Amino acid sequence: MDKYLLFTPGPVNVADTLRAAICKADICHREPDFDELLGSIENKLISLFQIRNRARYRAVVITGSGTSANEAMLSSVVGKGAILILSNGEFGERLHKTSVIHNKNTHLIAMPWGTPFDMPQIAAYLQTHKIDVVAMVHHETCSGMLNPLAQIGAMAKANAALFVVDGVSSVGAEMIDMEACNIAFVSSSSSKAIGSYPGLSFVVGRKKHFKRLKRHAAKTTYLNLATFYAFLKHHRQTPNTPAVLLFFALEQALTDILCEGVMKRYARIKARADLLREGMRRLNLDFLIEEEDMCSILTTVRVPPSVSVRDIRDRLRAKSIIIYEGKGCFSGKVFQVGNIGELSDYDIRFFLAALKDVLLTLQAEATDLVAPVRSKAATLVMLPTPTHARTKAVS
Repeated sequence: MDKYLLFTPGPVNVADTLRAAICKADICHREPDFDELLGSIENKLISLFQIRNRARYRAVVITGSGTSANEAMLSSVVGKGAILILSNGEFGERLHKTSVIHNKNTHLIAMPWGTPFDMPQIAAYLQTHKIDVVAMVHHETCSGMLNPLAQIGAMAKANAALFVVDGVSSVGAEMIDMEACNIAFVSSSSSKAIGSYPGLSFVVGRKKHFKRLKRHAAKTTYLNLATFYAFLKHHRQTPNTPAVLLFFALEQALTDILCEGVMKRYARIKARADLLREGMRRLNLDFLIEEEDMCSILTTVRVPPSVSVRDIRDRLRAKSIIIYEGKGCFSGKVFQVGNIGELSDYDIRFFLAALKDVLLTLQAEATDLVAPVRSKAATLVMLPTPTHARTKAVS
């Protein structure tokens, strides 16, 4: 093969249309050409979210990874109030770590990685604490768990709190109804389910919430969300020098999604996940979490006995296939298989055949290593005990 197949939750294999887009002619980011490009991206992001009351929402684009967009939200929306972070994985923990830096009054409800939230616990906490903002990861990539938006959004609204969502790895693959779920702001990245190159992120939010950000003192220079909104509103610009070529690529990725149809794209990604999961079940592999709790972009698989994650990953890489290893408490126990980006059904079948070959080879090698040891042990048991040894034992 002449390329790696990226079976990861991002970055991904990009479409040829994006390779062409990133080679467009150079433009100046302070000229009308870029104004139009940014305006096109914003319009298409609003369309991606299928927002019905489009005039009530805006989208700012940030040169930086998804963590940049999350830090922009967490450093900008709280002010002097209190924020509650809901965490059940690595990226919930990252939200908390980021919030603690910027917000003195940061609260946390933490569940073990890969464990669903306790809704009565959250409801009780919101009723007994003055919380201004609730923040949560939608798709917790460390486990593959998709956390509930509607229930948490309703709780936040009932307690007069803003609801902000890390949608870094779910936007472009999962339905996120900002209006119905009472989401004030949602972040995401160019390089996950949207299928573009890494290096850009964005925040989509209600205008009225963007406007209120200027009441809060800035806690960061580069990532102040109020500044991004002001430049977008008054100048159709970004406050800092943008990665212009990546903007061309993002605009093309969004064009491709909208041309296909948002719901058709979601269904296609889910069909890929189903194909992968059915194939891995046939290999007698077990999944970390229940399928009804999974996002449609990623499957977290328990490592079979007698083989190691590192060996699986290395053998697949030799076949030009890239997967993820588990992190944190899942390290050495799971591997992760993504199904976004430019992956065909043929690529998925190739992956499943390669995975089967790798597992059979590793298990055979493990058996071959164990067999001589067992044979040697049996031989030693059958050998006669030397006379001097017996004598010594008696004495």
